[in-house]
Amino acid sequence: MASANFLNSLFKDGPEYERRKQTPFVPPNVTISQLRAAVPKQLLKKSTLKGMFYVTRDVFLAFIAYELAQLIESFSDVLFKNYGFISITTKWFLWSSYWFLQSVILAGWWCLAHEAGHGNISSIGWVNDTIGFILHTFLLIPYFPWRFTHSMHHKSTASVERDETHVPRTRSDYGLPDVNLARAIDYNDIFEETPLYTLGRLIVTQLAGMQIYLLTNVSGSPRHGSGANHFLPSSPLFNHSQRNRVIISDLGLVVMGFAFYTWTAEVGIHAFVKFYFIPYLLSNHWVVMLTYLHHSDPTIPVYRRGQWSFVRGALSTVDRPLLGNLGRFLLHNVTHDHISHHLFPNIPFYNQPKVTECIKTVLKENYNYDSTNSFRALYRSFTSCIFIEDEGDIVFYKDSQGKASRMLAKSVTE
Repeated sequence: MASANFLNSLFKDGPEYERRKQTPFVPPNVTISQLRAAVPKQLLKKSTLKGMFYVTRDVFLAFIAYELAQLIESFSDVLFKNYGFISITTKWFLWSSYWFLQSVILAGWWCLAHEAGHGNISSIGWVNDTIGFILHTFLLIPYFPWRFTHSMHHKSTASVERDETHVPRTRSDYGLPDVNLARAIDYNDIFEETPLYTLGRLIVTQLAGMQIYLLTNVSGSPRHGSGANHFLPSSPLFNHSQRNRVIISDLGLVVMGFAFYTWTAEVGIHAFVKFYFIPYLLSNHWVVMLTYLHHSDPTIPVYRRGQWSFVRGALSTVDRPLLGNLGRFLLHNVTHDHISHHLFPNIPFYNQPKVTECIKTVLKENYNYDSTNSFRALYRSFTSCIFIEDEGDIVFYKDSQGKASRMLAKSVTE
């Protein structure tokens, strides 16, 4: 019975999500002053010692995982020789365990570099940039370019016109007929695909979505036009004063690429793939998954100019228990406390759980949490958050049949 309930929970939407679906939406009118008043000032304080502790801890954990992984082959052989265990099965189990654990640890490195970009590792600017640069470069992320666009994302979250990431595409972007004229066949002609093909797109997005975004600005703001990427100093994503730091980030990636090439020449391509490349790909999965789920949900609106505000944009995200306590520990509260992070991005990550509890007393029903299994939520958003309408100051995603999961309250539309 317990196992059946567990399996059922994997494919069932959480009660918070169901409640939002059934509740017509009224945009929040809480102010940033009200929220600030609820947060004790000591939570804003940054500790270089504490920030560096987390950085050192995560680097140490990655090193320990790497060292233990080097024992997998010999350990499996010993088990087979002395106890008759099936060596190939043991090897696959141990390698899979290493790939999973190391990928989450490296995703935690990304989260720490993200915090450094917000100035939260230390109150000293160069310490933040040094830590962020090293961690992101190891993960082949251009630190400064990403920091620049991420800063703009925080200033304009959930704004259709100005947000920098996860910007919804519209009905006209897909060439769909007017909402009053569109038929089921019109939607099917554009969006219909087999479940296997959908799964394939999802896997490609999860493993390579970060690099595709950095290279092409896919899911970024269309106002930048073609040629927008995070590696070109001349990209429309950056202003003139930022271009030297884009070059510095590119040089860092070149040095890291050469380091990986040298290491691979020494240990062999198979070792490189097993020890770094597979955990790297899977860490991309965790990062793409968590950032996508923060900002793509069928029950959460996006705003146009007439109704957008900083607080409303910050509240158009969702807190989720990705990977449970392991996710809270290794991903540094990034999924569990994302709303508080958007409201107060300069508060250190280790204080965000307390901030969340403080703001919940003010937000009440405007606090968005979803206990849905994160993989279920990922597939749900991937298949339901397809496009938005071209008109309307408060809009919800629609699915491949042109249906929205939530409606505006009549008091808002009148």
